[in-house]
Order: sequence, then structure tokens, then C-alpha cells
Amino acid sequence: MVDDNNELVFAPLGGLGEIGMNAALYGFGPSSKRKWILVDLGVAFAGPDQPGCDLILPDIAFVEKIRKDLLALVITHAHEDHVGAIADLWPRLKCPVYATKFAAGLLEARRLSEPGAPRVDITIVKQGDTIELGPFSIEYVPMSHSIPESSALAIRTPLGTVLHSGDWKLDATPVVGLPTDEARLRAVGKEGVLALISDSTNIIRDGESPSEAEVAKTLRGLIGKASGRVVVTTFASNVARLRSVAEAAQAAGRAVVVAGRAMDRSIQVARECGYLEGIQPFLPLGAYRTLSRDRLVVLATGSQGEPRAALARIGENEHPEIKLDRDDTVIFSSRTIPGNERGVNEIVNGLIMQGVEVVTDRDGLVHASGHPRRGEVAKLYDWIKPQIAIPAHGEALHLNEHAKLARAKGVPHVFNAHNGDMVVLAPGTPGVVDQIAHGRLYKDGDVVLAPDDDAIKARRSLAFAGVVSIGIAITSKGEIAGDPDVVIAGLPARARDGKAMDALIDKAIFETLDTLPRAARRSADSVATAVEKAVRNNVRAAWGKRPIVHVLVMEV
Repeated sequence: MVDDNNELVFAPLGGLGEIGMNAALYGFGPSSKRKWILVDLGVAFAGPDQPGCDLILPDIAFVEKIRKDLLALVITHAHEDHVGAIADLWPRLKCPVYATKFAAGLLEARRLSEPGAPRVDITIVKQGDTIELGPFSIEYVPMSHSIPESSALAIRTPLGTVLHSGDWKLDATPVVGLPTDEARLRAVGKEGVLALISDSTNIIRDGESPSEAEVAKTLRGLIGKASGRVVVTTFASNVARLRSVAEAAQAAGRAVVVAGRAMDRSIQVARECGYLEGIQPFLPLGAYRTLSRDRLVVLATGSQGEPRAALARIGENEHPEIKLDRDDTVIFSSRTIPGNERGVNEIVNGLIMQGVEVVTDRDGLVHASGHPRRGEVAKLYDWIKPQIAIPAHGEALHLNEHAKLARAKGVPHVFNAHNGDMVVLAPGTPGVVDQIAHGRLYKDGDVVLAPDDDAIKARRSLAFAGVVSIGIAITSKGEIAGDPDVVIAGLPARARDGKAMDALIDKAIFETLDTLPRAARRSADSVATAVEKAVRNNVRAAWGKRPIVHVLVMEV
């Protein structure tokens, strides 16, 4: 029996307004007792506003609240911006998880390399399979992408079907894995699709993305004509690219050495899944010194300028094993993610200073995006013909341009939804009806912090103006016992008038202590407050910035 109070809702927690941190809820049922599924649980990369933090995670406070009605976490594919938060946040949910073999294998490989990471039991789903979860029937539709086994989810409910595209492109020759299943998508469209929630990453680029097979051809040419060593850097999870490099190396009579743990993990899982059949074994890093320059290709991590990755150390000429010479070649078989330009440019400049030839996507077709350009998105709308369109996976510009395209394609209802919006898709007229708790969490080492955590605030201040730490001992009579202990970090050695900063600070401390009444000097709090204020103000007057000042007063 159908409950007239049933609703189908969509509630994104991340990925709508940024590229990354993808996580979206779908709910079905009356508002008081909905059943939910969570699609993906990814991360974004922290920027300079979060000093010391590596990753940004979605705030799942709302998901924890409805955890008893959460049927499962359903994974579209294994990129970090779709699965990277699982290790930290799944223990708060402990729900069933569904993923393809490659995604499950990569998650397990990462777990084994991270001490203390939780073991997550994953139910393996094949592309083309359908899983039944309460009121949801979810079909995994194969989609081409820059990682194996990426899938769209055709989410069927009694109130209609939602196609959640995941990340995708149109590629008839993807080198590894299945192409986007146009026939199946057309069939889903003919069944009738209530809503399409789809990738917007490359919507501002016209035409269609080039094929992986075209990139493979370019790489074969570059590696074949190289006279010295060749280093290729790409996303570790791009198994098609790894295979193309290996095939090009074999054709040129070269062996492949792997530099980077993330690359090792992807290769291991790709072999287990059969995606590297016919490819000779890759060699460990120790083989680098045993091969002549013209018989060597290196696959290296670090295409996005990551400071701890192999390529960063190669660019600084500080890698313990890999040393390059003039006329060696480094190929960036990748595109720089916005925000990573500085790190990548530092590596490129370091390589050029070593006399190395650097090849990027400015020089030729050495990279193809895994996301659809405008022409591909238009084709998807032609096949699906949804009643509702909600652009996803993009910043405000991408979502807005995607919405314009959807309207031009005649979609009746187009929404620029944002993280935290609860959108009723059916029944009746669709629209945003509520806001749910949402936000960001920061991965700080092995700890997850709230964005307003004092540690983050303090680091921002430290990065701006440094810190002065002062230790003072006073007796019960209010007398100073010995000289104060002062530690300065992050301040210039001299003020604008040329005077030594440490002398200026010492003067402020002693003048403050000398002028404090003896009764005030008997109070540790009074002494600490007075010295802190004096040092901060004196440094501000001499430098133009106020440092963080910590004063510890001990009674002896």
C-alpha cells in the first residue's frame, strides 16, 4: 500500500559548491520516518586557510542523527573525493557499504597502509548489477572515467527514478574498463527519469573530451623518441594511463620503475582485478640504478605538486634513488587541479634548472580529463530527458553554467542546489524545503577537528605574526626570582628602527615588572596579563603586527 505522505528527497552534504568532498543523501518515506542511502563520502584538499591540515571532510552530524534509518553507503567509484573520508567517518555510522571490486580493493589497500584504520566490510557489486535497499532499487550503470569501474546510479523508487551520474565522460576507447553504456542510459531514459544529478566539472569547456586511446598514442610517440630517461607522473589511480605508459615502454624496449606508494597500491589492485594483463611486472625503485638511461621509464607520484611525493623530491634533486641528467624527460600526464598551481610550478622550475625537458598538457595531448565537456553533457540530457536537473560536482560557476544548459535542453525544473539544501523531488512541484546540518571538518594529522577549533584559529595567527613565550618565576612576596625565560618564533630579528627584537621584548618585560605594585606582583594572573599586554603592544609599535604572546607565571 502506498503511503500518501511518502516523499523522495535529495540532500547534498558536499560537492555542490566545490570540486571534491562529494557526499549526498537520498531519502524516501514520510518526513518522520524516512529511509536513507548515502552516496559517496569523499574529501577535499585543505588550503592555506587551514595550516597544518591535509584534508577537508564533510560534516556528517545529520547522518549520525538519522543513522538508525541509514540503509547503506553506496560508492560510485574509488577517487579520494568520493571515498577519502570513509576511514575517518564510517566508524561513526557503521552502515553497510556497497562498492565495485576495484573500489573495495583500493580501500582495503589504503587501510593496510594506514595503522589504526578501521576495517570496513564491503559488499562487492558488479557494474550492471542492481541492489535492493528498502524502498530503493539501485542499478550500477557503467561510465567511463579516469579510474576503473566508475558507475552512475539509477536509483529507482515508488515515486520515480533518479540518475546520479557520479564522475563520467564519453569514451568509446577508454583503454581500461568499460565505456559509458549509452544503450543502458538510453533505456533508463525511456523508462522515465524524474531527476538527473550530474557532474559539472568541465561544463565550461566546449565539445567533447579526448579519448584515453589518443593519450596513449601521444605517450607512445614521446617515449619512443626519447634518448634519455623518461619520468611520467600522473594520478596514481588512473590505471588506463599506467597501462598506456607500460605499453609505450614495452614498445620502446624499456622497463618501468615505480616511485610512490600510492602508485604501488593502484598497480597491486589493478593486477588483482585483471586490468594489467599482458603487462610485464613493474620494477621496484631499487632497480633504477641498474638500468641504462635509454632503457628506463619511471612512473612517479606527485603530479599535483604534493610536497612529500616522489616527483617533488626529484624536482629538488633530493630523491635518494632517482637522479636526472640533462636531456632526460619528465612528462606531466595530468592537469593541475585549481589551487595546486604553485606546488606544480615549483617542481617544473626545479626540473628545468636541472636541464630536464618538461612536457605538459600545453605541449601536446598527454592528458585527457575524466569529466564530460559541454557536448557530452548535452548528449546525456538527450538520452535521459529528466523532469528535474540538479547540477553537482562543481563550484558556483560550473553549477550555474550547467543549469543554463539544462534549461536550454528543455528540462522543466532546474535547481542550483547547495550543500545542506533538502530538495523534495516528488511528489508535486519539486523544490528546496529545508536545511540540514552540514559543514566541514578538518583532518589534522590523525585527528578530525571542527572548523572553529582553537587549534586552527591559533595556527592562522601564528602564520601571520609568530609567537612569544615567556616564563616568569615570582616568590610569595611578589619578588622576581631570576631572569624571565623568553622564546621567540616567527618574528623578525630586528624592528623597523633596526633595534633587536629580543632586546625590545626584554625591555617591555622588565619595565612592566618594575612598575607593577608589589600587591599585583603577588598575583600570577595579574603579572601574566600585564606582561602579555605590554609585550604585544610594544612589538606592535615596533613591527606593525601583534604576535601571539603566552606568559606562564610560576610561584616559587
